[in-house]
Amino acid sequence: MANFGGHAIPGTFFLFLGFWLTVKRILHHYWRTSQPKGRHNMPPFFKRMDYFEGGLQIFASFVGIMVEQFVVDGPHAHLYDRENSSWVKLMNWQHSTMYLFFGIAGIALVATTTSKLVPLGVDRLALSMALFVEGFLFYYHLHSRPHLDAHIHSLLLVAVFGGSASAMLEVFVRDNIILELLGACLFILQGTWFYQIGFVLYPLRGPQWDLELHDNVMFVTMCFCWHLAVALILVACTSSVVCL
Repeated sequence: MANFGGHAIPGTFFLFLGFWLTVKRILHHYWRTSQPKGRHNMPPFFKRMDYFEGGLQIFASFVGIMVEQFVVDGPHAHLYDRENSSWVKLMNWQHSTMYLFFGIAGIALVATTTSKLVPLGVDRLALSMALFVEGFLFYYHLHSRPHLDAHIHSLLLVAVFGGSASAMLEVFVRDNIILELLGACLFILQGTWFYQIGFVLYPLRGPQWDLELHDNVMFVTMCFCWHLAVALILVACTSSVVCL
């Protein structure tokens, strides 16, 4: 991910997932509130949406792992080099591990949708764990990096761990539309912030950012708040359009 494209790809995925969840949760909420009490059988349409979402997560995770492992300068499934007594491309392995857990979350969603034997909430638990693993591994990306580089990634952790906590709450608090939209909002925030990281660390044009200048740290902190405001507005606007 040491380039702009490496941040734009996960950014695009999380943006899509955030908007997808917003639309799905709003549709589900209005269907649920319009039904007579006691009816719990969801229409096939919602199951197809869950199958698509789970399948997309599994496919994207598989592709992500393959790219991380078999890109030209990747580890090619080698974890340790015995000849040189050194680890092989651990950053690629960490990214592969992140993709693995999102793939598990996709499998959990498909299994929950398919079988009533799977306990309710397993899909949200798996998603919470995937986000936690993402944040946990990203945290150890930050050591020995320039000040601005470390700070802008630490702000990403706010969205990641916030999303993990939100998904974990959904395991126990079901069908709460505010909580569900909060999770979608944090996915959008994560997506836009991945793009922001790419623009700051790997600008497409113009001068390079001074990674040790404190004013730049202050600016990106304020910019993160703007991204949060934009994410909230996008969720509100998307929800309003779906409700029309």
